[in-house]
Amino acid sequence: MFRYATRPASTSCNGERPMNPQLLRNRTFDELAIGESASLVRIVGRDDIDLFAAVSGDINPAHLDAAFAATNMFGHIVAHGMWTAALVSAVLGTKLPGPGTAYLGQELKFLKPVAPGDTVTVTVIVREKRDEKHIVLLETCCTNQRGETVLDGMATVIAPADPIEWLSTRLPEVSLKRSDRYGEFVRQARELPSLRAAIVHPCSPEAMLAAVEIREEGLFEPILIGPEAKIRAAAEQAQVSLSGIAIEAVPHSHAAAARAVDLAVAGKVATLMKGSLHTDELLGAVVAPGSELRTERRISHVYAMSLPAYPKPLIVTDAAVNIQPTLAHKRDICQNAIDLLRTLGVSEPLVAVLAAVETVNDQMPSTLDAAALTVMAARGQITGARVDGPLAFDNAVSPDAARTKGIVSPVAGQADILLVPDLEAGNMLAKQLIYFANADAAGLVLGARVPIILTSRADSLKTRIASAALAKLAATRPAPLKVPA
Repeated sequence: MFRYATRPASTSCNGERPMNPQLLRNRTFDELAIGESASLVRIVGRDDIDLFAAVSGDINPAHLDAAFAATNMFGHIVAHGMWTAALVSAVLGTKLPGPGTAYLGQELKFLKPVAPGDTVTVTVIVREKRDEKHIVLLETCCTNQRGETVLDGMATVIAPADPIEWLSTRLPEVSLKRSDRYGEFVRQARELPSLRAAIVHPCSPEAMLAAVEIREEGLFEPILIGPEAKIRAAAEQAQVSLSGIAIEAVPHSHAAAARAVDLAVAGKVATLMKGSLHTDELLGAVVAPGSELRTERRISHVYAMSLPAYPKPLIVTDAAVNIQPTLAHKRDICQNAIDLLRTLGVSEPLVAVLAAVETVNDQMPSTLDAAALTVMAARGQITGARVDGPLAFDNAVSPDAARTKGIVSPVAGQADILLVPDLEAGNMLAKQLIYFANADAAGLVLGARVPIILTSRADSLKTRIASAALAKLAATRPAPLKVPA
């Protein structure tokens, strides 16, 4: 409950307003007295600096990069000056004059740097009142724990005419995603020799931006395949230059997919990247009868995930290609994911074959497949990894859950790969991790002679770059061959 009071709030018997920390109360123009002041105190945390950078877009390395900051005039990371100034705004808007105040102007002088760990005390003092328009001038001053003034100035506001009480808004809980499991892989990919990527039907602004991004990141040199007029229109809409980027003109999306396959077969591109055509159309050209991109291995999709709550990269497969995979399909899906992780330097990936339960149940086919895959790995039909299942999700990723259930397994609680029962389960699991667990999810299709980058319009720049980096690393491996039955 909250209320807007156009009359004075209730008072106690001595005439003072009762204190309620949940209520914001203002001081009207008539109530304000020259020399009246209000303050707040904040300790500067690293999260404060990073969150301000994320919201403002100010990524000056003096605020974010300790190595860079060590070379500047201060010798250490400093908070954004406007972060400190924002504290002044907080006092004006919530304390003095408080709710109903209109901020007209602010003079600022930044006198000393503010570093992580500093305690900043912000004080505003009423210095002048002007009856016309209820304008008030307030001295604004910020000091650190040593009593040094780090910021001063003068604020000009319009003070409220009427008393206001307002229930303070509960702020959302905010956490920073500091996991970057793929940063090292991106660095490795940049160091590899330049490769070419076929961008298939890049006829939307998002697809054009993705093509330019992987070029600017030093990952691939793009070849744009599609109707030239549509490609140029998309580039204009995305406000990117096509200077120096090759275009392979074809009449439509189907022809673009076919041409991209031809270029990959000829060794002229090392990867295919989905543009604005449908995934089925691109993959249909890859696995079409007679396609030389096909191998004996079934193609499958992996979500390579970076999760704040998990200590290492995690792969979910298959969440996008194989709808109801058979046991033979699952073997290939498993091997594709294993090969990718081995490419990334994981010598013996741990594969958890997921089901709803961790025991074999003849009424649940997924548990039978899981048990079979475990035996197949033990007998060399799946190579390069430890495979165990059936495992439920909790005991696949949580050592505590596995211990509680008495599961003795080389995989339980520490899986690198989650092999799901079918596409529906995989897609739901992946999307839950993305939207509820703040996962970054790089998407690749494996099992053909070249990796295929699948991105969506909702993907962040970080995710698109990670997908391209993983594709470049995967492209360094020889074409996969089917493991003998």
